[in-house]
Amino acid sequence: MELSRAYWPAWLESLRKHGLAELAAWVLEASGPLSILGAQALYISQPLLPESTGQGIRALASLLEEEDEVRVFAALLKGINR
Repeated sequence: MELSRAYWPAWLESLRKHGLAELAAWVLEASGPLSILGAQALYISQPLLPESTGQGIRALASLLEEEDEVRVFAALLKGINR
C-alpha cells in the first residue's frame, strides 16, 4: 500500500493533464474483482519491461490488489476527497 501511494500524486497529475482522469476512474470502478487479474498480469509482464519502469509497475499492481485502495484512488481521480 505504501509503495503505490507514493506514486499517486504523479499518476493523478499525469492522468488529469492528459484528460484521462474520468476514464481511468471509470475503468477502476468497473473492473471490480477483475483488477486482481490485472495486477497479476502486471507482475508477469515485469521481466519484459524496461527496468526503469519496474517500481512503478509494482506500485500499480499493488494498488490493483487492494479493493479499498482502488476505490480511494478512483475517488481522487474524480476529484472527491476522502
